[in-house]
Amino acid sequence: MIRLSRKTLFAIEAVLDIAYHAGSEPVQSGEITRRQGIPRRYLEQALQSLVREGVLVGVRGPKGGYRLARERRRITVGEIVRVVHRIEVAEEAAEEVDAGSPLALKVVRPLWAEIQETVMSRLDGLSIDDLCAKAHSAGVVSEGRKSLDFSI
Repeated sequence: MIRLSRKTLFAIEAVLDIAYHAGSEPVQSGEITRRQGIPRRYLEQALQSLVREGVLVGVRGPKGGYRLARERRRITVGEIVRVVHRIEVAEEAAEEVDAGSPLALKVVRPLWAEIQETVMSRLDGLSIDDLCAKAHSAGVVSEGRKSLDFSI
């Protein structure tokens, strides 16, 4: 079952932060923590999972950090939600989902599954690029864009 947890929100914020504030250097986790207020214990676990799943690329070294593994228009919010869901499922003991009343099994759970499918479909249609455009429209200043130099 997909749920909107703090870890899910933090992972979406972290990927959006990397996409929106990226400059010529990788974005360090400390910068994400400073800008977004995400506790490091959640952030590092989410970032490593996103690297393993091919959403981000980890860059080692003193100026290391994280970059998007693909163009931001090719990374969906739904993809990030699924990565975090896999982390949470691995951490939690499996709940018995077959138990329940006939109303729960035949009405409520199918309804919930249908709603989740609708939500995930919407999230799959929403890219990180879309969220960056919303951030720009909302007047959020990109720290990384200040350091880019396009002169030739």
